[in-house]
Amino acid sequence: MTTAAALTLRPATTADAPLLAAMHAASWQATYRDLLPAAFLEQEVDAERAAYWRARMEAPGEERRLVLIAELEEQSAKRTPVGFVCAERQPGSPWGVLLDNLHALPAHQGIGAGKRLMQAAQAWARAQGETQLYLYVLEGNASAIAFYERQGWEYSGAEPDHMGGIDITALRYVYRLDTA
Repeated sequence: MTTAAALTLRPATTADAPLLAAMHAASWQATYRDLLPAAFLEQEVDAERAAYWRARMEAPGEERRLVLIAELEEQSAKRTPVGFVCAERQPGSPWGVLLDNLHALPAHQGIGAGKRLMQAAQAWARAQGETQLYLYVLEGNASAIAFYERQGWEYSGAEPDHMGGIDITALRYVYRLDTA
């Protein structure tokens, strides 16, 4: 007999910084293997993401930020982290709320975690009185682009960026929130 698992979302805390970093690095290592240098993904990304999330979760302004962790909760009460989202209000931004991170771990893609996390970020932004979200996705990340477009996000421009020691292009997508 198999046990059913439920997908739940919970707010991340400062203590979750190592977990967020590990999930972020694992996601990049799987997703960006053809987009970023192998040396960066194999030797640097873990430490780089650990420093990033430690600083981010300790930074002031948490009232402008939403960080949620998606977990599969089985009947045995075991909780397995499967992804996370980070959204942040950007005062003065013409684009609205930044959906800065949305990651579902590769082994758990397709179970609805990304969609649930995105919907939670949209609901949070709407509750903040915002009318739009935006995100950046690396040019060449075809699966993420297809996912965002299926969810109603629209391409709105490209910007140069620098990641993993190389110059890249980040595509900006926007999502208009219904106000009803």
